[in-house]
Amino acid sequence: MPVMNMRATHIPFMKMHGLGNDFVVVDERGLAPMVDEQTAVRLGDRHRGVGFDQLAVMRDSAEADLHLTFFNADGSRAAACGNATRCVARYVMDETGQGSVTIATDHGVLPARDAGDGLTSVNMGHAAVRWDEIPLAHEVDTLHLPIKGGPVVTSMGNPHCTFFVEDCEAVDLAARGPAIEHHPLFPERTNVQFAHVEGNNRIRMRVWERGVGVTLASGSSSCAVAHAAHRRGLVAREVRVRLDGGVLDIRLADDGIWMTGPTAHVFDGVWRV
Repeated sequence: MPVMNMRATHIPFMKMHGLGNDFVVVDERGLAPMVDEQTAVRLGDRHRGVGFDQLAVMRDSAEADLHLTFFNADGSRAAACGNATRCVARYVMDETGQGSVTIATDHGVLPARDAGDGLTSVNMGHAAVRWDEIPLAHEVDTLHLPIKGGPVVTSMGNPHCTFFVEDCEAVDLAARGPAIEHHPLFPERTNVQFAHVEGNNRIRMRVWERGVGVTLASGSSSCAVAHAAHRRGLVAREVRVRLDGGVLDIRLADDGIWMTGPTAHVFDGVWRV
């Protein structure tokens, strides 16, 4: 929602979420840049700012309908954020009346579309599994990392370390997440998931997000976990992932990993810098 006559010290924003994975979205299309790393940290403070898991900045793009730049709550950049991409895709489709949209990210151009029944799908691209694509500090078996618990590592444009356990709800995520995020094997840190297979192509998963902490949901994590579970032979190519905040449907297709779920546009506001 560009506001051309606002002072530079005021930043219009939208608050959105996908399954409780919450975002501040700033629309800079047609405007001078308003957001940088320092602004992201201040905006992300849940007590003195607005608060978010990720900040998504909408910018003009020559190769897609728009470009999204992502910041974590600590000000660090992320190349991908699946739930935020779905939320913004839904906003742009509602804005334009289109049934589909393309969104450029640092992970590539991602197509999104209306999936019906209020749901939105986005193709998050192909997962990477080579150690230097993650990236890792040195070459190892990415299907069984040399870390206690033998996790799987996957990149969805950002690194993901997935532990398959007997009961992910019994894991002390707040204690184990930071240690894995900062493990020396991950020079750029990592997102961390603990998951178990609930039944036929159904996975229960909990998330520690790099630069954020415990989150109710994560789209890119859900894609990574579904892909990791398929590599392990635990599920087929269509998987339902149950997170703390709700359910996402993941499809491992030939053209990439499609993620489908609900979105919510909660409110609009203006932040005084």
